[in-house]
Amino acid sequence: MAGEPAWRQDEIRTAEVIASLCLATDLGMGLPLEHGLHSTLFAMRLADRLDVDSATASQTYYGCLLFYVGCTVDAEISAELFKGDLLTNFNPVMFGSTAQMMGGIMRALADPESSAPVRALQAAGRLPRALRGHRRHIAALCEVAQMLSERLGMSPEVRRLFDHFTARWDGKGPTSAVHGEEIPLPLRIVHVARDAALQRMIGGVDYAARVVRERGGGAFDPVIAARLADEATEILALDDERSAWDDVLAAEPAPRLTLRGEAIDRALAAMGDFADLASTYLVGHSAGVAEVAAAAAQRCGLPPGEVAATRRAALVHDVGRVAVSVLIWQKAGPLSPDEWEQVRLHAYHSERVLCRSPLLAALLPVATYHHERLDGAGYHRGATAAALTTPARLLAAADAYHAMTEPRPHRPALTPELAADLLGQEARAGRLDADSVAAVLDAAGHRAQHVVPPHVVPQHVAPEHVGPQHVARPAGLTEREAEVVGLLARGLQTKQIARLLGISAKTADRHIQNAYAKIGISTRAAAAVFAMQHGLVAWGELPMARIGGRP
Repeated sequence: MAGEPAWRQDEIRTAEVIASLCLATDLGMGLPLEHGLHSTLFAMRLADRLDVDSATASQTYYGCLLFYVGCTVDAEISAELFKGDLLTNFNPVMFGSTAQMMGGIMRALADPESSAPVRALQAAGRLPRALRGHRRHIAALCEVAQMLSERLGMSPEVRRLFDHFTARWDGKGPTSAVHGEEIPLPLRIVHVARDAALQRMIGGVDYAARVVRERGGGAFDPVIAARLADEATEILALDDERSAWDDVLAAEPAPRLTLRGEAIDRALAAMGDFADLASTYLVGHSAGVAEVAAAAAQRCGLPPGEVAATRRAALVHDVGRVAVSVLIWQKAGPLSPDEWEQVRLHAYHSERVLCRSPLLAALLPVATYHHERLDGAGYHRGATAAALTTPARLLAAADAYHAMTEPRPHRPALTPELAADLLGQEARAGRLDADSVAAVLDAAGHRAQHVVPPHVVPQHVAPEHVGPQHVARPAGLTEREAEVVGLLARGLQTKQIARLLGISAKTADRHIQNAYAKIGISTRAAAAVFAMQHGLVAWGELPMARIGGRP
């Protein structure tokens, strides 16, 4: 492997992938970049002072990096319900007293621009819905976190930490019955470290120490809280002028985990699904684009290594979406100039998430160029043809085509035929590469006449197409149950599914409950993750099919 280009290498430290995803969770939460890395450094220093065993240290490390991996769950509902800033109003008191937590929720529910009397009425009116949905939201967050963590190569012990995500030392956690030493030790450490990092950001080291000490015996294990507070100057020390990336990688306990081959693909697919989960309009986008782009790369005769790299780049090409407010992705009307500017920067944010790891950084010339155009009219760089490699051109065409066949807030999904025509127009206008468009359309089951010049015909190296195919039925799902799960992933309610399938609401609900039982989940968000993982997401009018039987 020494001397090979990074994109050809087929091995990566698990910590590099998870730390990169941690950067994305910072963006999704609205936290400063590297906040999660700082939290992990604090957690490992605390674990060292507590003299924990190697297994506990390992679980603490990965659990802290993945703490907010479920942050895109129900993002569109939260954005609609909470008019104030959750990060400012609720997160600082998440581990506070019941009264403090309730106050934070009330402040977050109200529009901060409204007058005090109006804010009070808004909060009171929205509170019942917030409380009704809270238990379901936490259940969804935990299920999604467990599912994504498994695909990232995490052990059952790390995954089980999310069962007690909201547990408190005093037993007053909103959704967890465990308390005291029943809470896994790694999670007790992570809770203290995560809160200390946030309080340090708000008021400095001394302030963080005071808050954590006060919460000992309440939310926190009093011994752990006291140890951090007593040694806060050392535990919470940071060099604000340098990145924490190298220190965090060095802090990974032995034995250090490694991803190889298909395990890398599964982990990158999990990153893509994490981002796509932010909106029902985006569910399945990254996985679908990856299948089209990889098939088109095959048809262009690219070597197997480049085909694999193209697919991997496509899986993570939109991870930076989480930095943009979900209200923008959900907006049905025209975007304002400021909103457009945020959208244009999502590829930049993807670059900042992926650029630290050598293997992931090698994907950037493809993964973050999907909105660039040959004539320089794209974004965010305004790159022209000379800067766009063949894989980058293929990804741009695949992304555009797949997005057209998906519903958006401002339009329904376009038919494959109309999407093919529009893609051909982009090629004829000189914005997309004609060869790449032809390859993408061929991979999607279209004929090449949509593209000019007509002599451009991609090399056929595989007979299968990304189009209507028989969809595999994982977890023992029946064909109807698999169809229902795909529709759930798109955000359809039970009655809507019933109308679409021509069945009663009672029958639709029975299919949903049967599917949940077979998959081992209880929430729609987890169903969406399962659907994305197994290619069941409704794509246009038909289920989206997988190529080559990939999991």
